Amino acid sequence: MTGGIMDSKGGNRKETIEKVGSASPLLWINDRLKSASDVLPRLPLSFSDIVDAGERLSRFAPLISKIFSDTRVAGGIIESPLITVPNLKEMISQKSGVDIKGRLFIKGDHALPIAGSVKARGGIYEVLHFAEALAVENGLLKKTDPTKTYLKILDDDIQGLFKKYTVSVGSTGNLGISVGVTAAALGLNGTVHMSSEAKEWKKSFLRDRGVTVVEHEEDYTRAVRAGREEAESDPHTYFVDDESSRHLFLGYAVSAPRLEHQLSEAGLTVDSDHPLFVYIPCGVGGAPGGITFGLKHIFGDDVHTFFAEPVCAPAFLLGMLTDFREGVSIYDVGLNNVTEADGLAVSSPSILAGSTVKDLVSGLFTVTDDDLFRFLHMLWSSEGIKVEPSATAGFMGPIYLFKNLFKDNACIDYIRKNGLEEKMENSTHILWSTGGSLVPEAEYIEFLERGRKVDI
Repeated sequence: MTGGIMDSKGGNRKETIEKVGSASPLLWINDRLKSASDVLPRLPLSFSDIVDAGERLSRFAPLISKIFSDTRVAGGIIESPLITVPNLKEMISQKSGVDIKGRLFIKGDHALPIAGSVKARGGIYEVLHFAEALAVENGLLKKTDPTKTYLKILDDDIQGLFKKYTVSVGSTGNLGISVGVTAAALGLNGTVHMSSEAKEWKKSFLRDRGVTVVEHEEDYTRAVRAGREEAESDPHTYFVDDESSRHLFLGYAVSAPRLEHQLSEAGLTVDSDHPLFVYIPCGVGGAPGGITFGLKHIFGDDVHTFFAEPVCAPAFLLGMLTDFREGVSIYDVGLNNVTEADGLAVSSPSILAGSTVKDLVSGLFTVTDDDLFRFLHMLWSSEGIKVEPSATAGFMGPIYLFKNLFKDNACIDYIRKNGLEEKMENSTHILWSTGGSLVPEAEYIEFLERGRKVDI
């Protein structure tokens, strides 16, 4: 089955694809990585699009602050902390036998307000984009003086308009929370098509907030398709398409200039002598793709991003290996999409994300569910930080980078090829933690216990 999958140049990547199909951990370095200065000017999206998205979020900040109490301290700006984790670094080094050079941080998107996951960036942004466009097009809202104007969204005239419209999305859970909760809070109707991988507590969380949940016995890709088809038949339904949405993508990208500010506040430099490595969990690729797109605009070739996927659902990696051939699926190589990382349990990648960052991402790696729980337990034990299993997918990144686990010298060659041998002591490493603060306590205790059993 794997022998028939070819790359875009006609060469057979059978060996790597066979490894993917074996559901064993692997690391793949992107063999078509190019300089950001060569790639970015040729893309349909630009840095001005990121700036525009950031400005829109700022326009909505007073309203967000009013309707979501957990955003008031930050004035309605939805952002997560950059957390130094020296105890975690020491624990990982001791247990893996790896000397992680440089400084280690966690980007705490598990603590993002409203949705408690990285999806708060893209999902909330797209709902706001739709709400703004709907109100402006109907002559009920002006973009001038947003401090006063955008509070008008709560007035009866706009609320009457919003009640006629539904915002719909297909999701394994976290994107559904960000879209559904935001839509409901703004007065729009929210519908979330939940796939078979979705956790029951996420469905209940949405229903408790007035969001309609449509359950599907099939996987994420089919749930998205069902939601898309339903929206196409109703002119009053707006579908947030995780597989092809530019708005989602740009919402994630806004994180980059904000991270630049946080690094500066922490006294950290990113340049050719101080490389930045970022490890991001990956499902369809929208969130890590958007983040990478933004980071490359800010830091250019001085940032190196790696995507992390479950061994049973490496959809984006398979997309990279096939140049994002239309319809490519993990089922093509015999994988079953069964993983505790529900937010990453997807069978096909986003073509939009893939076509945008395929020449920008440094590499991808896969991890087992045991790895997810082991790191979840280590993070709580060392730093007292609570996340869900999928949020720890990137934690193997520094280990893969500094320890030749696969005996193929891939990371050694990558470091050498990029002239980084003498610069790793000055490097910064960020583990992008993507979700977990909303996980019910009883379920989290079960996560910890499973992690404790494997973390020995």
